[in-house]
Amino acid sequence: MTLRTPASPEELSRVLTSAGYLPDTGLATAGFLALRLGRPLFLEGEAGVGKTAFAQALATATGTTLIRLQCYEGLDASQALYDWDFPRQILHLRTIEAAAVASGERVDTEQVEASLYDRRFLIARPLLRALEESPCVLLIDEIDRADDEFEAFLLELLSEAAITVPELGRIAAPTPPVTILTSNRTREVHDALKRRCLYHWVDHPSFEREVEILRTRLPEITERLATEVAQACRALRELDLLKPPGVAEAIDWAGALHALGAQKFDVEKAAATLGAVLKYREDAVRVHAHGLAELIKK
Repeated sequence: MTLRTPASPEELSRVLTSAGYLPDTGLATAGFLALRLGRPLFLEGEAGVGKTAFAQALATATGTTLIRLQCYEGLDASQALYDWDFPRQILHLRTIEAAAVASGERVDTEQVEASLYDRRFLIARPLLRALEESPCVLLIDEIDRADDEFEAFLLELLSEAAITVPELGRIAAPTPPVTILTSNRTREVHDALKRRCLYHWVDHPSFEREVEILRTRLPEITERLATEVAQACRALRELDLLKPPGVAEAIDWAGALHALGAQKFDVEKAAATLGAVLKYREDAVRVHAHGLAELIKK
């Protein structure tokens, strides 16, 4: 598999659009530079603005596989990098012991121990898979959810596209993966990690681009419904909610309204589908108090 690298940010924007993702100029430029310079790209922004979707579309646009590591509290190297297949190692050990008993030969302990830590007994988790299967797009999603200590595991990989397995040595990718890291900024990521990456803040799209995104992702909905849902979501983002809606929620809401037969923003149907766009009861109460009809008033 070869990596298709666009010749310019404009060409990358076009191929991402053909993959169903509409980037703005800044994001297309950041993505192009990450490809051209071979640098990891750190995307930060509120949840739902399209950071994960960008990595997915980039894999499609470059003709490569997406390998995703979803971060969470307590994530460690054995879950993200590699682990040893202990059942197979024990089976291998017992096979050697049985063969030695049958033949009457003495077992070479050092040789047996060395054979237990062969590459065939190493289970590749997402990060090691990305090095061995590259070229690919490696998505390290929501790095801010992982513990501080986990970031240290990533530094060698981000700098050199390699990891070190104590029993085997250094494993490096012949072609570095295209690495995208995302963060919802629930905590600050350490400078050591950021220094190894290009950085881009992903903001909510402009009104016009959000309408275009809705029409692209949901071609079956009417232009009026797309316009009014985008308008309503922009109004929701100004209401000081616990969780303002992102583009993902706007797409869900428009799809839910369309599924109920709405051709435009219908207040009754909007109330029935509010769970597609708001995820906290307090936010729903606040919006009802504000008035759903008020969301699309200019």
